[in-house]
Amino acid sequence: MKPVLVLHGPNLNRLGKREPDVYGYETLSDVNARLTRRAAEWGLKVDCYQSNHEGALIDRIHEAEGKYVAIIINPGALTHYSYALRDALASVSVPAIEVHISNIHQREDFRHVSVTAPVTRGQIVGFGTVGYEWALAAVPSLLSEGEGSKER
Repeated sequence: MKPVLVLHGPNLNRLGKREPDVYGYETLSDVNARLTRRAAEWGLKVDCYQSNHEGALIDRIHEAEGKYVAIIINPGALTHYSYALRDALASVSVPAIEVHISNIHQREDFRHVSVTAPVTRGQIVGFGTVGYEWALAAVPSLLSEGEGSKER
């Protein structure tokens, strides 16, 4: 089974409680359990990690080199201003897919810019938590394109 790192950024531990009109009622545990099941169906294995701390997410990205075939990341609010997170993603050869539960392009102006998107293979936004599954479904295609090579 090919390993995929799933990173959940700040406040995603509050899924199901935080602004359910925006983020839904599903919990992070629900999302991770569903991803684990789907990954197994597709010959993948997911390691899910959530942190409210930028440095902890950066450490996981650095550790992904040579260990994971892809990264699925929802950077949360770090999306909009964390050049350190952006640089961490750019520093590894592991392809990343950015996911957002809400459509960041239809929300407040400050959410329209993603500093991390330019160093990812793509972005899935606005489809709720199913966006994580769609990102996972894209991983085999990423691998077949170049055994995980990252285009920039």
